[in-house]
Amino acid sequence: MTTKAKLIAVTIDCAEPKKLAEFYSRITGFEVQYAEEEYAGIGDGTTSIYFGRVPERKPAVWPGPDKQFHLDFRVPDVDKAVLEYIELGATKPDFQPGDTWTVLADPEGHLFCVCPERS
Repeated sequence: MTTKAKLIAVTIDCAEPKKLAEFYSRITGFEVQYAEEEYAGIGDGTTSIYFGRVPERKPAVWPGPDKQFHLDFRVPDVDKAVLEYIELGATKPDFQPGDTWTVLADPEGHLFCVCPERS
């Protein structure tokens, strides 16, 4: 039998870890647990998102084949959340592949989806 692993964190490469940690802290409500120039992290006590400094990282073109991952977040009101996240520094790409969720890019170009709550 294969040993089962429990996901505890995801680490995202970025140019400015502290800035990205603050952005995701604001949209998730996760507490900033650690914030330095080279590495930062946020979490809720169970799950964490870390940010590691890679100054030469370039965002993938969307849509395109270079995207390696994206995060999905559930919210009670997609339209309201999208407006708030754009005010915090996110951008909304022209290409939107669905009609019930919205694709956004964080301040460094990582894609994430804002999804409605399940009914």
